[in-house]
Amino acid sequence: MINFSYSRAGSVAEAVGAKGKADGAGRFIAGGTNLVDLLKENVERPCAVIDISRLPLKTIEEAPDGGLRLGALATNADTAYHPEVQRRYPALSRAILAGASAQLRNMATNGGNLLQRTRCYYFYDVALPCNKRQPGSGCPAIKGQNRVCGVLGTSDDCIATHPSDMCIALAALEAAVRVSGPRGERTIPFAEFHTLPGHTPDIENTLAPDEIITAIDLPPSPYAGHSVYTKVRDRASYAFALVSVAALLDLDGDTIKSARVALGGVAHKPWRLPEAEALLTGKTATKENFLPVAQALFAGAHGYEHNFFKIELGKRAVVRALQLAARGTAAIKGVNGQTADA
Repeated sequence: MINFSYSRAGSVAEAVGAKGKADGAGRFIAGGTNLVDLLKENVERPCAVIDISRLPLKTIEEAPDGGLRLGALATNADTAYHPEVQRRYPALSRAILAGASAQLRNMATNGGNLLQRTRCYYFYDVALPCNKRQPGSGCPAIKGQNRVCGVLGTSDDCIATHPSDMCIALAALEAAVRVSGPRGERTIPFAEFHTLPGHTPDIENTLAPDEIITAIDLPPSPYAGHSVYTKVRDRASYAFALVSVAALLDLDGDTIKSARVALGGVAHKPWRLPEAEALLTGKTATKENFLPVAQALFAGAHGYEHNFFKIELGKRAVVRALQLAARGTAAIKGVNGQTADA
């Protein structure tokens, strides 16, 4: 049995204060769809759990710059089905709907989605070493069962992947994460929020221990008309991605004005290479022009015994996603607003 104190925060300042008093050993809980599992498995052992579920962070509203602001405590379901998200950021709606079950999406929050922890088998098995749980203990996945592990941005200390679908779309949309702490408020560009493992795989993001996510800002986007999220997984639903792709195109006829491509299931964080996307600028939207982008995205890939297949699978998924995006968002709607091959 894990002993911990429980408190319910009445304000953001109160939540931040309670977390600070826990000296890095406290955890916020809202929907609890990840934290409760980690508590059950003895992976997380907080001394304090702070309930933030009643804080006024559940709205989805216009942002000052003309984009959209997603409250950190708005549920994944409310976000995915919000009319403005579906109209202006369809890849985000589809990414959320491609993840988990309807029951989990009804509980899971936007802020919690950003802070999901890896589903690497060794991370969840406390009988085995894991550098994310206990720095310096080793990474048995490197020579063990690594089929679900990463092939990009890995290190000798960790090859785990980030599990979120939502975050892949947010990376492609160049969202920003609004946080609050004892030093005030700040905004973190999405590309800088999650981290690669390096020698500190236990540090998964740039959020300070005494800060709380309050909102996610989506900038105005020209990509709504050609926007797709595709997900390759072992079964048709309720499975984490082997490879996923958010592909966004801004087209003038058949000519690409700009492109965004983000990958999931392959790295410790949502994977983007702006230099690869730039290869499409001014090109026509054809398979022949999509292939070099896929090659560039996986140029530094490193496979392990059981996951070499992800490299070729990922390249094909990138090309397929860009082809679907070129067809147009309206042409690829499927069941529940997901892409036809999601």
